[in-house]
Amino acid sequence: MGGLIRAVPSNAARATSLLKTVQYTHPPNCPCHSNPGHHHHHVAPAVTKFADQQSRRSYATPQDSSQLKEYAFEMAASSIRFGPGATQEVGMDLKNMNAKRVCVVTDETVDKLDAMKQVREALTREGIDFKVFNKTRVEPKDSSIKEAIAWAKPYNPDSFLAVGGGSVIDTAKLMNLYACYPEADFLDFVNAPLGNGRPIDRKLHPLIAIPTTAGTGSETTGTAIFDLVSKRAKTGIAHRNLKPTLGICDPLNTRTMPSAVKASSGLDVLCHSLESWTAIPFNERTPRPTNPMLRPAYQGANPISDIFSLNALRATVKYLPRSVKDPDDLEAQSQMLLAATLAGVGFGNAGVHLCHGMSYPISGQNPGYKHAGYEVSAPIIPHGVSVAVSAPAVFRFTAASNPDRHLEAAEAFGVDISNVKRESAGEVLAEAITEFLAELGDQPKGLKELGFRSEHIDDLVEGTIPQARVLMLAPGLAKELQQERDQLRRLFEDAMEH
Repeated sequence: MGGLIRAVPSNAARATSLLKTVQYTHPPNCPCHSNPGHHHHHVAPAVTKFADQQSRRSYATPQDSSQLKEYAFEMAASSIRFGPGATQEVGMDLKNMNAKRVCVVTDETVDKLDAMKQVREALTREGIDFKVFNKTRVEPKDSSIKEAIAWAKPYNPDSFLAVGGGSVIDTAKLMNLYACYPEADFLDFVNAPLGNGRPIDRKLHPLIAIPTTAGTGSETTGTAIFDLVSKRAKTGIAHRNLKPTLGICDPLNTRTMPSAVKASSGLDVLCHSLESWTAIPFNERTPRPTNPMLRPAYQGANPISDIFSLNALRATVKYLPRSVKDPDDLEAQSQMLLAATLAGVGFGNAGVHLCHGMSYPISGQNPGYKHAGYEVSAPIIPHGVSVAVSAPAVFRFTAASNPDRHLEAAEAFGVDISNVKRESAGEVLAEAITEFLAELGDQPKGLKELGFRSEHIDDLVEGTIPQARVLMLAPGLAKELQQERDQLRRLFEDAMEH
C-alpha cells in the first residue's frame, strides 16, 4: 500500500510533469518551442512556479490579487465552418438550433448581393420566420447601434444572423446583447473607463455570422467596436459570451468586395496578426482575476494564439497583394478569408495593442479624409487604413521589448534576418511594413496624407488614453500617465510620415 501511495505524484509534481510534456510536444514549427533563442513566454517556469506555490498554500488564501500577475490563459473562439457554398446550410443550422424568429442583420449594399439571396432562400426553404434589418452603418456609431437595438426589440427574436463585414457582425452582437438585457443602460457593458465594463453573465441568443469581407475576424471574437460620438473616440464591448455561436466562412461571399475594401480589410488582418504576436505575454498581465468570469478576452500573447497569429501573418503577406490585384484569383481570396479567421482567433484571445488603440481616435477625429473606393457620401478612414498607418512607428517602438519576436515578424515579410542585430529589429520590421504598404498601393504614407497636422496630436493622444483594454497589452508603454502621454505623442509624431 505504501508503495502504491508513493507512486501517485503530488498535484504540483503532476502539473510540472504535464508542462514538461506540453513544452516538448508542440508542432515543430511552433516558434515558441522550435527556436532555442526564443524567450517570450517562459510559460512552463511561470506555471510550474505557481504549481509549487499551490502545494504550500491554498488559492483561497486572502491576498491582494491586483498585484499578482496572471498565471493562466483561456482559449475561446466561435465554431467555424469554412467552405465555398457553405452559406446554403444556414437554414438547416438555425432549424437545428430550434430558431423560430430570426433577426437577419445586414447593410443596404450586402442586402443586394448573392450572399443575402442565399440566406433568404435557405431560411425560406426551412420554413423559418425572419425579418431583415439592413440599415447597419459602415463603421457604426453608438447612435446607429441604438437604432438597431430599438428596431429588434418589438420583433423579439430568439436568434440572430449577421451577413456582412465587421460593422454588421458587431452591430448584430450588440442587438443580441441588449435584447437579452432589456433593462440595461447602453453604457453598462461598454469598456471602462468610457463605460462601466459590466461582465456579460447571461447566456445570449444564438448568433450565426456570415462574413462578406476578409478582415475583421469578428465571426470568431467576443468584441464589438463602435464610435462613441460624445467622446470622439472608438470603443466597444468585449466579453467571451458576446462571440457568435457559429461563423460560416464562405469564400464565394467575398468575391464582390471592391479592391479598396479588400486592401483595407486585409490590413486589419495584418495588424491583428502583428499586434497579437507582439503583445505582452499573458503571464505578465496584471491583475490576476479574482474570478474566472473576470478574465479578459484580451489576455496577452500565449502559445495557442501565437500559432494562429503567425500563420495569419504569413498568409496575409503572401495572399493580400494577389487578392487586391486580381479579383479572379480565387485561391488568394479564399486564403485571405481563412487568414482573417485565423487572425480573429489569435487576437480574440491574445488581444491587440497600439495600432488599434491609436486607430480609434484617428478614425473618430477624421479631419475630412475620404478613402477612395468606398461608396459612402461622408468622409471615411476605413478601419484597416487607420490601424496600418501607424504600424511602422508602433513596431519600431515595441521592438526593444522583444527583438527576437519582431525579427520573426520581419522574416514573415521575406526579410533575411540571419545577420540582423537584435537592436535593429524595430527598424527592420518598420521598413518591411512600409515597403509592403507601398507595394499594395493607394495607401496613405502617414497621418499627414489623412489630413492630420501637428496641432491635432494632443487630441489624438487624449483619444488614445481611454483605450486601457488594449494599451495594457502594449509592450514598452509606460504605466505612469504623463510618461504614457509623452510616448504616445512621439508615436503620433513618428506616424505623420513613413
